Amino acid sequence: MDKIKIWAQKALVFLKEARMELRKVTWPTPKQALASTAVVIVVVFVVSSFLGIVDFGLTKLVKLLLG
Repeated sequence: MDKIKIWAQKALVFLKEARMELRKVTWPTPKQALASTAVVIVVVFVVSSFLGIVDFGLTKLVKLLLG
């Protein structure tokens, strides 16, 4: 029973500390979050397109070399 109380106290301390840390966070505005999301989507599209082109080219090269 003592182990449960100790665990509960540790959990409570953790939650209190986490709440204090979250108060220190500078949260982005909705406009900043939207801009960041757009940047991530564009970068993912560019990188995936590049990797797709490289994959396509390497596939053709391997087929050409191996017959």
